[in-house]
Amino acid sequence: MSVATQSSKEPAEAVHRAGFACFVGRPNAGKSTLTNALVGQKVAITSNRPQTTRHTVRGIVHRPEAQLILVDTPGLHKPRTLLGERLNDVVRATWAEVDVIGFCLPADQKLGPGDRFIAKELAGIKRTPKVAIVTKTDLVDSKALAEQLIAIDQLGRELGITWAEIVPVSATAGQQVDLLADLLIPLLPEGPALYPEGDLTDEPEQVMVAELIREAALEGVRDELPHSIAVVVEEMLPREDRPADKPLLDIHANVFIERPSQKGIIIGPKGKRLKDVGIKSRKQIEALLGTPVFLDLHVKVAKDWQRDPKQLRRLGF
Repeated sequence: MSVATQSSKEPAEAVHRAGFACFVGRPNAGKSTLTNALVGQKVAITSNRPQTTRHTVRGIVHRPEAQLILVDTPGLHKPRTLLGERLNDVVRATWAEVDVIGFCLPADQKLGPGDRFIAKELAGIKRTPKVAIVTKTDLVDSKALAEQLIAIDQLGRELGITWAEIVPVSATAGQQVDLLADLLIPLLPEGPALYPEGDLTDEPEQVMVAELIREAALEGVRDELPHSIAVVVEEMLPREDRPADKPLLDIHANVFIERPSQKGIIIGPKGKRLKDVGIKSRKQIEALLGTPVFLDLHVKVAKDWQRDPKQLRRLGF
């Protein structure tokens, strides 16, 4: 078993490489946090709740010798709703198209049935190189980390997966994040850059704004709510009659939940919760877009949208 550490950096080749890597793993394995750490800016929403990611977000890492495009997929899981089935389909379709797969396994949790379920699926994808990424290493001591590395190596042997690398990282502490990029790049095909220098994601701004609102709405709500929240930005328009040096962007967005009883949870007593969601997300949106924003939020009920094909389409799934 070879475990990658900082000293194993190889000198950069003169060729230019460009390609796609995707991070997979069960929900809450640290995939979005790792994507953001590699890109150096927030392109994927994160939450301490599983199943936060619903779109494949691409983050773009620019190096003089390479361009690494990260595809962040939803966590693969046993689906209980039509939304769940669609999210799993998104994951499998993504795996089939990327140049390298990074399998994220948290250092602080023993390998479980969910990890084995994903590893078995990965074993069926023969040609694509696979890197095992041990995330959240800042949460464990060296003994627990060593045990996890051995367990991952054994899992690969059991299922016939040859790990191209096994890399321990901590995205929050910034440990070995650059090294991970150094190890993924040689696995990409040779070729010119696929995105212009300076682009960090190909997500439409409207989708990113909706995701930032949803991230703020997820904070502090009761456990039954995370999957029930969807956000749609209806319009983003510069306000007319503003002086050029004082622009203002009007954003109108709807926060959808599944049942009328959930409305009170989102709005909060005297509208306080919704106001907090607005303040928090507006700051993030202004940082993202680089312009002052007026944010108009409305809460609406879309009955059982996770199970209704028509509603799922309307909400962008």
